Amino acid sequence: MKTRILKTAFTALALAASMAASAADGARTNVASGSFNGLQWTAQSLLTGFATAGTGTASAAGDAAYLPSFPASTGVVGLLMATTAGNFICTGTLLPDRQSILTAGHCVSDGAGTANPLSTTVFFQPPTGLSPTASIFNNPAATSRTVTNYFVNSGYTGEVIDQNDIAVLRLNAPAPDWAVSHGIYTGGDLTGQNFTVNGYGRLGTGAGGTNTATGRLRTGDNRYDFRFGDSAFGPGYWNGAFGTASVEFSYLSDFDNGLALNDASCRLAADPDFTIPAGSAQFCNTGVGIREVGVAGGDSGGPNFINGLISGVNSYGLSFGTAYGDVNTTLNSSFGEFSGYVPTFIHADFINASMVPEASTYLMMGLGLIGIGAVARRRRTQA
Repeated sequence: MKTRILKTAFTALALAASMAASAADGARTNVASGSFNGLQWTAQSLLTGFATAGTGTASAAGDAAYLPSFPASTGVVGLLMATTAGNFICTGTLLPDRQSILTAGHCVSDGAGTANPLSTTVFFQPPTGLSPTASIFNNPAATSRTVTNYFVNSGYTGEVIDQNDIAVLRLNAPAPDWAVSHGIYTGGDLTGQNFTVNGYGRLGTGAGGTNTATGRLRTGDNRYDFRFGDSAFGPGYWNGAFGTASVEFSYLSDFDNGLALNDASCRLAADPDFTIPAGSAQFCNTGVGIREVGVAGGDSGGPNFINGLISGVNSYGLSFGTAYGDVNTTLNSSFGEFSGYVPTFIHADFINASMVPEASTYLMMGLGLIGIGAVARRRRTQA
């Protein structure tokens, strides 16, 4: 067990922390490293597309296959966090209470209990959307809200690969009327399901990685290939591989280019550490076509959608190197790398508890207090 994989170093980057001071873009400096039975790894808290033109550059829109539609995409928002280390960007999604945003925990926290950003500004697209080459951040055509409260999942450790990397942000006022809100997907296991992914992160092509253009919403498709707790790997195979965080329900999709050589999921499954049948339909497929995407820096916190419901949150990128399908030796959102997601179905209670209670809930609470007051008055009268 654990022979061939454990000889191969890999790198994992959390996707969120694209630096966004004006048009600048850079990597957050959160770095972690360690070893697992001889496996050396490095992790760093930080949409690229299949088509030749990719998802674009600062001055070019890229292939139209990745452009979002409006007003359907008006609930996918850009987040700008001001911290003592600089300004960083993430992506988020408007929830049904219309005053809460779902995003990744690492966008606003180094782990539950750590300090919030100095401030966070949320930017909404106008009803018909911005130009494909216009950044949403500090754009006068966008509508902004500020964050007044942060609800980070209490189980989030701050490690790069963590199934609890999820947070809800409270806005200072309800979202603009035209913004489309999204409920959460609670249908259970995501394995094998296709989904749509969105983000304001770095643009680029799968063959060449990403460029520094951020703030332009892009969308694409992929498939959940497996989760680290998948029984195909054997009981608890990945426990402790990346640190102390829980990873059983961390889901992954690979970034395919139509070639078996770069089918990262299939290459991983073929390792002799496992007893997965050769050519397993679960692990082996060469992509969904031109709409296939992987996520990149700045896409963190962005939504995965199944039938308009949020099925997952963009969390991290992962490569096992060229021996397992990566087209190059750099973790740069290229073909043959994995994107990791936090599923919403395991966090439904946390998300619902973090939203603004419905007006009917307030009414019932008020009636309850009135009832208590009436009982107290009767008791005083009887006394």
